[in-house]
Order: sequence, then structure tokens, then C-alpha cells
Amino acid sequence: MRKYLFTILLLSIGTIGITQSPGRTELIVPYRLSPVAPPPPAPPLLLSQATDDAACRQWVDSLMQKLTLKEKVGQLFVYTFAPVSTKRNQALMREVISTYKVGGILFSGGKLPNQAQLTNDAQRLARVPLLVTFDGEWGLSMRIKGTPVFPRNMVLGCIQNDTLIYEYGKEMARQCRELGVQVNFAPVADVNINPENPVINTRSFGEDPVLVARKVIAYATGLQAGKVLAVCKHFPGHGDTEVDSHKALPVLPFSRERLDSIELYPFKEAVRAGIDGMMVGHLQVPVFTPDASLPSSLSRHVVHDLLTDELGFKGLVFTDALAMKGVSTHTHVCLQALKAGNDMVLAPRNLKPEIEAVLDAVESGELSREEVDEKCRKVLTYKYVLGLQKKPVVRLSGLGARINTSHTRTLIEQLNCAAVTVLGNQTEVLPLDDELEEVALLEVGEPGETNVLATELARYTHPVRFQLKTNLTDAESKQLTDSLSRYKRILVAVSEQRLAPYQEFFARFKPEQPVVYLFFTPAKMMLQIQRAVAEAGAVVAAHSPAGEVQQQVARVLFAKAKVDGRLSASIGGLFRVGEGVTLSSSTPVHIVPEEYGLSSAILARIDTIAREGISKGAYPGCQVVVLKDGKVMVDKSFGTQTGPTGEPVKSTDMYDVASLTKTTATLLAVMKLYDKGLFNLTDRLATYLPFLQGTNKKDITVRDVLFHQSGLPAGIVLYPEAIDKESYKGRLLSNRRDATHTLQLDAQVWANPNFTYKKEYLSGKQSTEYNRPFTDSLWLNRSFEEVVRKQIADAPMKEKTYRYSDVGFILLRMLVEKVAGMPMDEYLQHEFYGPMGLKHTAFCPLQHNHPKAGIVPTAIDKFLRKTTLRGYVHDDVAAFQGGVSGHAGLFSTAGEVARIYQMLLNGGELDGHRYLSAETCRLFTTEKSTISRRGLGFDKPEPQPGRGPCADATPSTAYGHTGFTGTCVWVDPQNGMVYVFLCNRTYPDGTNKKLTQLDIRARIQAVLYNALLN
Repeated sequence: MRKYLFTILLLSIGTIGITQSPGRTELIVPYRLSPVAPPPPAPPLLLSQATDDAACRQWVDSLMQKLTLKEKVGQLFVYTFAPVSTKRNQALMREVISTYKVGGILFSGGKLPNQAQLTNDAQRLARVPLLVTFDGEWGLSMRIKGTPVFPRNMVLGCIQNDTLIYEYGKEMARQCRELGVQVNFAPVADVNINPENPVINTRSFGEDPVLVARKVIAYATGLQAGKVLAVCKHFPGHGDTEVDSHKALPVLPFSRERLDSIELYPFKEAVRAGIDGMMVGHLQVPVFTPDASLPSSLSRHVVHDLLTDELGFKGLVFTDALAMKGVSTHTHVCLQALKAGNDMVLAPRNLKPEIEAVLDAVESGELSREEVDEKCRKVLTYKYVLGLQKKPVVRLSGLGARINTSHTRTLIEQLNCAAVTVLGNQTEVLPLDDELEEVALLEVGEPGETNVLATELARYTHPVRFQLKTNLTDAESKQLTDSLSRYKRILVAVSEQRLAPYQEFFARFKPEQPVVYLFFTPAKMMLQIQRAVAEAGAVVAAHSPAGEVQQQVARVLFAKAKVDGRLSASIGGLFRVGEGVTLSSSTPVHIVPEEYGLSSAILARIDTIAREGISKGAYPGCQVVVLKDGKVMVDKSFGTQTGPTGEPVKSTDMYDVASLTKTTATLLAVMKLYDKGLFNLTDRLATYLPFLQGTNKKDITVRDVLFHQSGLPAGIVLYPEAIDKESYKGRLLSNRRDATHTLQLDAQVWANPNFTYKKEYLSGKQSTEYNRPFTDSLWLNRSFEEVVRKQIADAPMKEKTYRYSDVGFILLRMLVEKVAGMPMDEYLQHEFYGPMGLKHTAFCPLQHNHPKAGIVPTAIDKFLRKTTLRGYVHDDVAAFQGGVSGHAGLFSTAGEVARIYQMLLNGGELDGHRYLSAETCRLFTTEKSTISRRGLGFDKPEPQPGRGPCADATPSTAYGHTGFTGTCVWVDPQNGMVYVFLCNRTYPDGTNKKLTQLDIRARIQAVLYNALLN
């Protein structure tokens, strides 16, 4: 009993059904999902060109009038010759062509010059130009030595780009025409779902009927675009057999439903696509032909009733070679084939008696003269369409160079490289990190066979080469295993096809050691070391040891080249048809935390804490990013944007980072301008901001503001200046709820939401004056900036002691714009965000064409803006500055925030570009106030445990900031870590304090220190 699994990619085919009979499991896939009839078949592409061609009809009619019955019958025969120029062969050729007037010839194989010369000789002998056929399923090299070697179909089936397959067909047509060939007996349309098939195997495009159909049509269309007849074979399908029809008659004991959905599917699609040629195989199909001894090639039920009548095929029908044992035992086999509906009979063993049998049948009425005429006319029509209205001559000089062109070599390289398939990779061991200093390259095969791979790898890393030999002693095996264990990555390059002797050695690899197997052999060879492959980090099926393939694999390993191959056939129980991983330059490198001193198991606790915050209502969703030594250890999104029914949070979703604006925006601009020497930290702000001169703020310095010890108040209140006091009665705010004050803003603050804004400050129409976004329907007058300045100028002052102040950073924004000579958001985009490639970091993101769907809502503001704040800053003071302030207003993602702080941790450099000097970075990130924990703009850990914004284990050298909306970023120079947490804990209600009560941010940070392996 056969034991294997049919694996079918259904796509649009339908639902699987399974029936069982003794010794066989049958898989049935309904051909159509609905009872709607399929579209009618397209007319054959080449034949349709002759429909309205008067010259073609005239040429065919003229020959038909001149040909005798014997000559017409001869036109239906294709005879096979050996491509040798012996006297005996030449005499045979003269007899076959001159006496029996065959319509076509086929050479069995040999050398290019011999076949070219014999082709010319044959055409000279023929009264009617000969149809020269060729059996080139994988190119001329299938039969002729010294010609380009293309990949086998099973390899081509892994390619996702069907245009390449089309181009391959066109190239094959070009080569055929150079050799004087008009018909190629290709492509194979058999679905090879039986791994025990002894004859089809790699000749098939694969085991998925939909994929096979795609490749067949792409190749055949390319072939016919080059004016060479494509012949799909072996109808009705030779894929699921265990008998070679060259030796005996295979049986397909399947139901019609099964045949429709698998075996017949590619042939049906080829007919619908207008492919012109079909070859009928020598197969016994009981559902069509009850006679157990009658092959399909001789069955009228198969050829006429099924292929030409039911499927509507109007092209040229060939038999498979009639000398094969699957059919040759029948008498008068050519006559039976023609009666069955075939147009041309291929390679009969004894030409004379076969032609005589056909002539006798016509004489007796067994085969009508009209049927012979119809077949002959079709053959002649195809000869005309294929350019045989006059005898072609193969140009012998330079033939080899014309066949083996640079274009041909390039196409072969493209096909080989496009077929490379990455399998497994569940742990994302690929792509490898560019910064991997060295890898172990274990070569299995003859020394030097993978030299090209090693050379290409050396462009990205240092490959340390080891050769795995057979018959290693235990001591040698242990020594090699110990040597390999010292490397973070092991690449096993396999060019040897006999792998059984190496099974024991591969079993020595530790399960946690990332091993990548690279097979430069047929993919099925990996079954010899099935256990090792199953435990591999990833497997690359390269299919070929060609130099360009070795180069491609090296590039793929480091994501320097795209790979998107998909298996065309299952590999035992290891990998199933359709499996494959796409890698490209945009594929992120997956880091193994242990290699950077962190425990993966402990880092996994972050997920639990983040989800706890969601389940307990601290926030709808969040983003967490952790970098270690510049590498991403954690990059995760949890929950949704708005709650249980909201959109899941994505890594590209933008959050209002609130007070992180101070250090992620304003402080960056201050550092840059300081770096350029445009002001000093001891400079007074009033020097640059004249409205402060003559006020109690005239002596505030830049350093005072950065340390939050300027004496400025914590904040200012702007909205009363914008509200029309005549639009409401009584007080705007109250410490208790009543009929007027219905909206709760805080624990003991209630507001009257029924008011209107002053028309001089807010308008429903955007204009030159009203040019600052406030909501979707309101625009702020730029003159409100004077209100902001007046509020700050009039604000009360205290002594220069520590007092956290938003006002100071509002002034720093004004300082930046005065010194830089442009708005702060534009300056930051020009100096930092743009060059750093930050695509999701911006003030006023809606005004920069960021879609609302990608911006996380921050709150539902029922008081001032009476709308959901999505893309508009949450902080109302920043809102009354048009969304760009020094203390709030920035939107970003955790990943992009992390890149900014990695730049600071790197001393002002990122990806080879310098943004700040190392000295400036060192000053701003290390200097600390003498009277508080604050640094120069940055927050710092509290010296006393349990009182600050950080986990207790955070070193004192760390710096960062936290934000009102539920955000934080912390940089730990001592351990090389960056930690970012973003959420919208203020949605829908800003009074929600569960994030702080649960201590989510600090607890996640504590996990990082617990995860440190040292």
C-alpha cells in the first residue's frame, strides 16, 4: 500500500473530499465552486492567425490539390532519427522522406552541428517542408550536448514571477528557430503528486494543479510568442503513477471528479489559454476507457470525446512516442491513434506497415478520406503559420555562439536565483545581522565546491571555514563540534548528495544553537538528514551549485537580495508544497537577546505586564520598544487604539507623546543650536526674547530653564482668554456638580461646556490670519501668540528653586525659532527627523498628510474642543499655540522615539550620520542639578528607591522623560539600553490614573534589569 500525502493548494478550486478504496487514498477536489459554466476555450493562438489569411489558405489549398493520398497520410507521421551522419542513417532519411513523405521529423539527441546539418539535409529532400520537432522539456540540453542548461521544471515551479517563465519560453523558441525547429514537445503539464513516480518527477512544475497550470501557460505562451508550437503533455495526466509508460501501461483508477480537479486541471487551463499543441500519453484511464488494455493515446473516448469535443481543443494533437512499451504491443498502432482523434503520430517503430495499414483503412472505409484530408490540412496550416511556406535553412556558421548568448546566460542566472527558497525560519534566524563579525561555514562536499559562497559571504562577515569529512573518528568529531560551538551562527553548505554518513554528526548540534542549512543539491536530498533539517533554524533550498546561485544565497542570508521562492512540491514530512519565506532588504533582523546579554524568557514578562494594563483599564493599547547595544530586543504593540472593538495597535501608529516633546523635540533643537555656538547656557532668554525684558523674568538663563529652577510657574492657563465671557452665565468652573456645571474635568473640578469662543481668535474657516489648526472645524488666529507672550510675561515668579515648569520649555521653543530663523517643527524636520528617516514623527500630523487611522486617539475632549482628539495635541496650552509648543505637541511611534534616543546614546551619531557632537551629547545627558534629580532638560532617576519615575534598579547615569498621556523614554548608558513605552491612558477620559496606580512603566523597566544576564 502506498503511504504518502496528497497536498494541494486549493486557491480557487474548492473543497477537498477524500474517498478510500483498497490500496489507495483518493483526494477529490471539485473543479468549480459554483455551477456556473466555465468560459469557452480560446481559439489556439497560432492557428487563429491563419483564419483570415488568404495567402495561408491559398498555400494549403495548392498543396492539398497536388498531394496524393499516400502523401497526405505521410504528413501525419513524425519519424525519429539518430543525429549521426552515417551512410546508413542518411539512406534511412532519404527513404523516410522521399518514399514515405513524412510530415515531421524528430532527432533523438547528439551534437549541435550534426543535428543542424541533418536538418538542412532533410529539408532539402522534402517535397513539402518538414515540421522539425524537438523533445526539449528543459531546453536543448535535454537532447544536445554543449547547449545551455536550464533548471528543471520542478525548480522553475518555485519561482513566483511568471514573467520569468514566459521569458524562458521565448528564449527556448529563439534557440529552436536557430536550430530549424518549429515544434517543442513541452511543457509537461502533469501534476506530480506522487513522490514515487519514476518517470515524471522533476519534469513536472509541481504537485499543485493551480501552480502547474500557471507555469504551463506562462512557458507555452512564451514559446508560441516566438513562433514555436508548444505541446502540453501527457494528456490526461501522468503525475500520479508508479509505472513508467516507456516500459508498461500505467493506470489512473480515479473518479471523474478527481481527474477534473487534479490531472485534467492544467490541460483545461491550457486549452482556455489558447495553447496550440497537446500530446496524449500512454495511460489506462478506466473512467474514460473501460478496456483495460487500451491506452488513452488510442482511445477515441479520451482523444476525440474528451479533448477535442468536451474540452473544445482545436489545435494539433500528437501521440506520445508509439515505440514505447505502454502502447507498442498493439497492432496497427498508428491507425488506431488516428482513428482515436490524434492529428500526428509520433515515432512509430515500423513506418512502412503502419502507413500501409492507414491506406488500407481508407480504402476499406474504416478511416474516411475526409478525416485524413482534415488532419492533413490542419498540419499544413500549422506549417504555414510556423513559417514553413518555404524551406528554412539553418545557418551553420556561428550557430553555437547564437545559441549560447550572454542573454541566455543571464536568463538562466535569473531563473536559478528566483527559484531559491527559504524554509523554516520560525525563530527568524534569517536574515543575519550585518554586524555579525564572523560565522562558521561548515562545507559538506568536495573541497572547493562552495568557494563562491565563501567569497561572497566575506563581503558581509568573516566566514570561518570547516570541512566535514566522512569517517571522522570520535575525537575528530568532538573537536569539530567544540570548534563550531563557539560561533553564534553556523551555516552548513551542502553540495554532496550522499548525506546518510553525516547524520550522526549533525545530531551533535545543540538545539539552541542557530544552524542554517544551505542545500545546493536537489531539495529532496535533505530527507537523508531529516531530523537535523527539522531542528534547523532555517533551510535554504538553492537547488543548484551554480556560482550565481551561491552568490545569491549569500546575499539572501544578509537580506541583500530578495527571495520569495515557494516549494513546488512537498519534501516528505519536512515541508509542504507552497511553503517559503519572503526576505528582502526591508525584512528586520531578528535579534537573539541572549547574544546581547538579556534573557528572552524574562523579557517575555513584558507582555504580561502590558496586557495587565489593558485588562485592568489603564489604557486601550500600547507600544513597547527596547534596544540593547543598538539592536531591537523588543518591538511590540498591544491592545487596540480605542478599546475592545477598536483597531489593533500597529508599530506605525502615532501617539501623542505629551511631555516627551520636551526632550524628543525642543531639547534636540536647543542642543543643535548650542552645538553650532549660537548661544550659551548662561545666556539670558531676554537677550533673544525682548518681551521678557523689563519683566521679573529678565534674568532667567537657558540653564535655569533646562534644570527647571528658573522660578517660572508650572504652567499657564490660556483658554479663558479665548472664550467669550458673554456666552455663558456665572462661573466657567466649579468645585462641585450642578445644573450648569455638568462636565467633570478632575476630582473636584466641574465645568460649564456651554460657551463660545471669541471670533477674533477662532474661526470656522482657514485663512491667512486663521492658520493654526485647533480642531477639524476650528482655526486659531496667529495673533493669539501675543496672548501667550503676555500670559508668560505677567505670570508670577518664585525663587530659583526646583519647580517643574512647562512654561520654561514654551520659552525654549520661542528661543529656538528666534535663533534658527524658522518654526521649530520645520527646524527639527530639517535637522533630525527627515535625515533620520522618521516617517511617523511630526507636530500637527494631520497637516502633514498622516491619515487619522494611523494616529491613536488621545482623549474625548467634551469641554474645550468638543471632539475626539485624534491628530490634535491633547495639551490645551499647546493647542492654543497651534499644536507646536516646547512642552507638548509631538506625535511619534515607540520605534522612532527609540531611534532618536539611540542617536543620543551613540554620542550624536546614527547610521553613519552625525547629528550632534559627542561633547554636546555628553554635556546634556550627564550634567545634573545640584538641588534636584533633574538634568539639562532630561529627567533623571530619583536617588531614593520607590520615589522616582524609574525602576529602582535604574542606574543614576540614566536619563529620559515621562509624559502625561502615558508615555516614557529612558536611556541607560551603563547597560547600553533604550526603553520606550507609549500609550493613550487618557482615552477616553484623562482622569484615568490606573497607569500610575499599577506602576506599569516602571515595572516593565524593572523586567529589563531582571533580564540582564550579568
